[in-house]
Amino acid sequence: MNTSHFSSGAGKRPVTITRVAETQWLAVEDHREIGRGDAVCRPDGRMFVSIDAWQGAVFDRLAAAMVADLPTPLHVVLEETDREVRAGWERVGFTIGRREREYAVPTDPGVTGLHAVRPPSAVTIVPAGEAQEDLLRVLDRAIRDEVEATVGWQTMPAEVLPRPAGVTIVDPSKYAVAELSGRYVGLVRVAPVTRRPRIGLIAVLADAQRRGIARALLAHALGSLHRSGAESAWAEVDESNAAAVALFEGVGARCTGGNLELVRL
Repeated sequence: MNTSHFSSGAGKRPVTITRVAETQWLAVEDHREIGRGDAVCRPDGRMFVSIDAWQGAVFDRLAAAMVADLPTPLHVVLEETDREVRAGWERVGFTIGRREREYAVPTDPGVTGLHAVRPPSAVTIVPAGEAQEDLLRVLDRAIRDEVEATVGWQTMPAEVLPRPAGVTIVDPSKYAVAELSGRYVGLVRVAPVTRRPRIGLIAVLADAQRRGIARALLAHALGSLHRSGAESAWAEVDESNAAAVALFEGVGARCTGGNLELVRL
């Protein structure tokens, strides 16, 4: 158990920073918890850290203790507008690794301009819940392998995680797929959240890209949501992914905010 002590200001009682578990740190003042730091190792091997503390001095000491105890690289996800928290992590050596835009996506085909979009020749869109699970899992694994072999999972959102073989898809009913010559070549995953459905992933195999399949999948997903009564959906897009940014902004998606992933190497 690692412990350090400091005063949070003139006249203040001493504050103790203690590593109470392998992935947890506490800041205690006069037997009262005033801050907490946590670390989580994601399935892809990335270590993400977070701190909950009201006082800047407590945040700084927790952050310093955590980076001293943990191996690098370390990652943090925060809202782009949270400048105070960002500054705190930057003081202990974190820098911007990636930016992610949050979009509000209209579903009305009259707004998106997708009313006339049809799948490319020989491509069929299989609606959510109707895909063959074995073929869907083969496609999902192939897409994940392509990502890992090219840009790598470290460039993907924290929520898009590789999983052990055989459990890459938790709920097949959330996926619509594009079928070409008896083979699944693209997919879209929609989480039917009541308040605003989330488009979690659109992906097409490398050898089937640049044919309009991603646009057809998006048209299908948004059309289905519109018919079910949802006026809009939301999606997160890495701002360095020019194709994805163009796809969503091309249908009238509006950027409503963003997240930063900071990294300490």
